[in-house]
This record gives sequence, C-alpha cells and structure tokens, in this order.
Amino acid sequence: MAVKRGLHRNRAAGSRFPIAVFIFVLLLVPLIFFVGRGLYTSDQNEILSGPGEKNLDWRERVALQHAKSLFSKEVIDVIAASTNDMGPLSLDFFRKNNLSASWKVIGEKTSVATDPEINLTAVDAKQETSRVKVDDDSDNLAQPLDPAKLARRQLRESRRASRATELTQHDDESIVKLESAAIERSKSVDSAVLGKYSIWRKENENENSDSTVRLMRDQIIMARVYLSIAKMKNKPDLYAQLQTRLRESQRALGETTADADLPKSAPERIKAMGQVLSKSREQLYDCNLVTGKLRAMLQSADEQVRSLKKQSTFLSQLAAKTIPNGIHCLSMRLTIDYYLLPMEKRKFPRSENLENPSLYHYALFSDNVLAASVVVNSTVKNAKDPSKHVFHLVTDKLNFGAMNMWFLLNPPGKATIHVENVDEFKWLNSSYCPVLRQLESAAMKNYYFKADHPTTLSSGASNLKYRNPKYLSMLNHLRFYLPQVYPKLDKILFLDDDIVVQKDLTGLWAVDLHGKVNGAVETCGESFHRFDKYLNFSNPHIARNFDPNACGWAYGMNMFDLKEWKKKDITGIYHKWQNMNEERTLWKLGTLPPGLITFYGLTHPLQKSWHVLGLGYNPSLDRNEIENAAVVHYNGNMKPWLELAMTKYRGYWTKYIKYDHPYLRSCKLSE
Repeated sequence: MAVKRGLHRNRAAGSRFPIAVFIFVLLLVPLIFFVGRGLYTSDQNEILSGPGEKNLDWRERVALQHAKSLFSKEVIDVIAASTNDMGPLSLDFFRKNNLSASWKVIGEKTSVATDPEINLTAVDAKQETSRVKVDDDSDNLAQPLDPAKLARRQLRESRRASRATELTQHDDESIVKLESAAIERSKSVDSAVLGKYSIWRKENENENSDSTVRLMRDQIIMARVYLSIAKMKNKPDLYAQLQTRLRESQRALGETTADADLPKSAPERIKAMGQVLSKSREQLYDCNLVTGKLRAMLQSADEQVRSLKKQSTFLSQLAAKTIPNGIHCLSMRLTIDYYLLPMEKRKFPRSENLENPSLYHYALFSDNVLAASVVVNSTVKNAKDPSKHVFHLVTDKLNFGAMNMWFLLNPPGKATIHVENVDEFKWLNSSYCPVLRQLESAAMKNYYFKADHPTTLSSGASNLKYRNPKYLSMLNHLRFYLPQVYPKLDKILFLDDDIVVQKDLTGLWAVDLHGKVNGAVETCGESFHRFDKYLNFSNPHIARNFDPNACGWAYGMNMFDLKEWKKKDITGIYHKWQNMNEERTLWKLGTLPPGLITFYGLTHPLQKSWHVLGLGYNPSLDRNEIENAAVVHYNGNMKPWLELAMTKYRGYWTKYIKYDHPYLRSCKLSE
C-alpha cells in the first residue's frame, strides 16, 4: 500500500510540469514580441531619422524603406510632398511637378514631361478604378531602354496614331455620305401633296388631342346602334333612355371639333351616356347584330360623303363661273364713262404699229377688265423695250366700252394697245364656224338650257364645268382663227387672261419652231396629262389617228407661226374635227381637246421655265419654279380675282394692281 501511494504521487508531479512549461511560454512570447518591436523600431528610426520624418508612423517608414529601393530621391520627394500637402497620391500632382515622361497616363490628352535618366513603365489611369498599374516590363525599371526597343515602341505608337486618324476620317466621310444620301431621298418624297398624311401636321401633334370630342362621337355611334336593336327587341324603357341620352349628347356636342369648345356639362353627359350604354350592352349585345348595324351605318356615311363631294364640286364650279361684284361694278362704271366721252377721245395712239410684223404682237381675248389689265401691266413692266410690244385685245359687246375706257385712263406706257369687239367680226358666223352652228342647234340648247339639268346640287356636278358660259362665248374659240383676225402678222403670242408675266418675253420670238405651228410647254409629266385624258379613244376616228400616250401641252401662253398656220390650213383641220364632234362623241366641250387634235404633230415643246401652270388648283407647287418662271398661269377654278383663290399664290397677281385707283376704291376692290 505504501509503495502504491508513492507511485501515485510521482505521477501527479510529472503531469503538472508540462502545464507549468506551457504557461511560462505563454507569458514569455508576448514579452519577447514587444521587446523585439521596440528594438526594431529604434533601428528604423536610426535609419530614417531626419528633420521632416521624426513623427512618421512606423508603417510609413517601412513603406518608404522599400520604396527607396525602387524610386530615385526625386520621386520619393514628390511622394512625400504629395502626402503632406495633398493627401493621397494624385496624378494631377505629377503633371504639375513635371515628373518623368515614363509616367504616361493612358487615355488622357496630355503626357508628363520626359526624364531620360528614369524609365518607369506606363501608368494606366482609369477613373472607375482610380488605380495605377505597372506594365509587364517592371523588372527593367532601373535599366534604360535599348535604343532599338525605344524605336520600335515609337513606331508602334505612330502607327496607332495614324490608324486612329484614318478611322476617324473614314467615319467622318461615311457620315457625310449617309447625310447626303438621306437628303437626296428626302427630295424625292413629295410630302406637300394635298391631303397626304404627315406627322408634322398640327392636328397630329398630340395623339390625345380632343379625345373628349372623339369619345362623345363614339358614344353617339354606339347609342344609335343599341337604339335600333332595342326597338327591334321591343325594349321600350331602354329605348327611351337611349333616346334621351342621345339627344343630350348631340345637343352638348353640336358642331364642336375641339375639347376646349365643349360645354361644362359635357363630362356629365359622357358619364350618363356611359351608364346607359353599359346597361344596353348587358341586355342587348349581340356580335352579329352590332356588326351588321355598324356596317350599315358605315355604308350610309359613305353615301353621304359622296353626295357632299358632288355638292362641293358643283358649288366650286358655280363659284368659278361668277364675276365678283367689285369687278362687275368696275365694268359698269367704266362703260358709262366711256360712252360719255367724245368720239375724238376714244382713240389709242400709235395705231400704225398694229400691222408692223417686225414688232412683238400679243393676242389677248377677255371679258374681265381687271384680269386683262394685269396681263398687260405685268408684260410691260417686265419688258426691256416696251415700245416694241403691241397688244391686240378682243372682248365682247358688253365689256367693249369698259375695256377701252380702262386703257385710255391707264395707258401701258410706250407700248401699243388696241381693243376690238368680237361681235363686229362679220365673217365669224354660223355658216363659216361649226361651233356657232352647233350652239344654235336644238340639241345644244337642250343640253345647256333644258334637258339634263340637275334637279339637286349634286346630280349634275360632273358635267357642270362643260356648261360653263365661256364655252358658249366665241372669245374662247377665237384662238383657232388668229390668221383671219390678224392677216398681216407673221407671228403672234397668245396669252390667256388668267396669267401673270414675270420676265421679258421677247426671247420667244427668237425660238426656232422647226417648221411647227405651235410653240407650247408640254404638260405630260404625269399620266393624266396625256391624250387619253381628253379624247374618247373608244371612238374609232380617235383611235385610228392619235396615240393615247401622246404628250399634252398647255394653252395659255402659245407662240403661233401664222405663216405655217396658213400653209397647213390649221383652221380647216379644226373645222373638220369640230364638225365630226357635233354629238360630243369625240370629246366634251372645251378648247384644249380640239387644240390637241388640230395641232397634233405640229407643236414644238418650249422649255418649262417659260410657263408654269397650276396656280388655280395645285397647292403644292414649288415656289422656286413659280418665281423663276417667265409666265405663271392660274388655270383651274381658283382664279386670283375670286374669293376662293389660294392665298399663297394671290400675291403674284395683286402686285400688278393699283388698289388706290379711284375706280377700284369706288367699287370697293381691295387686296
């Protein structure tokens, strides 16, 4: 027992010894660490001690110790100064202190100045990371670059710069080519055609504009549909509610086209109508029935639109035939004053020029005093030598006195003018002229005055323009008898009274017509200005003798060679075809179709700049073409002296009228 206890004690003592050693080591290691740290710090202080570095933290001293092996004293000074003055290292500071050129900022416009003694790698300054990266050649920092390597580096850099310049230039050229191509494509697009949709039109600026008006119209349409179905299905209560709401909405909407013009009660009407429509949908909705009713309403609306279009055509044709009160007043006042003049004061000067073939002669046939004055005034004002221009004006008996009086009061400067009465041409009678004989026939009288007259505004609109009084007047057909009216002349320029002259026209007398009779501007730029537009090619006489695709030309400014006219018997050709058209089977009434037939193959095309047409019907003419034209023509219904004239073109005409003239003021004629 004693032995066992001794052994037990020895084992207990042995087990306590390692524990004591472990505790001793735990206490000794920190002590050694702190002592060593103090010794190490003192050594470092001895190494880096200086006037500006005594208070540096030991970590900064360690970093500077390692940096000293990498950087020269100049770099270390800059880093120290940057840290003291500016805080963290800044690339801006390197630029300011002209550090070595080896510090190259990639992606920046300016580079740092060069120092041949130091060859640091390039620095890649990236804003998003704000880090400075060193190139793969960092192991050669302390060694100067080989001249061959430096030359290769410079060559690579110059190649990159030239390539960048080439790419930039190529991009610029591509952009210029694309812009030019886009401009050319835009020129070929006619965006000014009347009625064509354009996102720049005012009504399309806001997709939701006037949405309340559209909503009310939609509700009214659906109310009409359900009203019909309610009556069909015998729902009197719902029918009465729909009818009441429909009347209220129609009364609130009226003729309104904009939300701003709606009454204050409109929102309430919309809400009430919506409730009734919702109720109707629950009780009456049937897809087939609703679809059928909407289709019937659409068809009815189309018929109404066609009817309104016919009425609009009728009214526009009617307006084109009328003479404004002011012009009628002017004609009456001038007529009265003319017949009060003594006979000796009714004569025009320079009558000896009327048959002189060496002068420039114009033929103007008109019954509109104001229009004729614009033609004469514009021609004289733009003529280089007005004394060589002679105007032969023919009018009817009603306007003969007014036309004479106007030009006696307002003589055209040095130009010569003569006014004649078509009713005094005794040779122009029904036995000689087919048109006069046809106008005297019973069939023509029925056509104009009795038979086929429209009973409503819309029924006769399609033929109304052919019932225009100008087709009954010989002033309109006198253009086919120019050699008979002016037998002593060799050439004459025919002008309509709805034209304006903008340039000197004397060059037309020098144009070589190459043996042709008529010099005119062709109008077949579009297909509808070819012969098949004006002539009836279902008639064998027309089909045998003419080409349906032949190019049409314009009446209104025509140079006629009267010598060739007589040789080719143009008036006889006109008479032949006019006699064949007594039943109007070859063409309808007018002077252009018989003109196309009579001068077929005998018309010389003039340059288009001599004569621009369409100012009386086409709102999308090119303004440059108008201003560069020698003559502009208001052909169409929108004559410049009518209220329905297009405002954008009217100024070319009104500039040749003196609205302060006493006669114009007394008749209240103004711009």
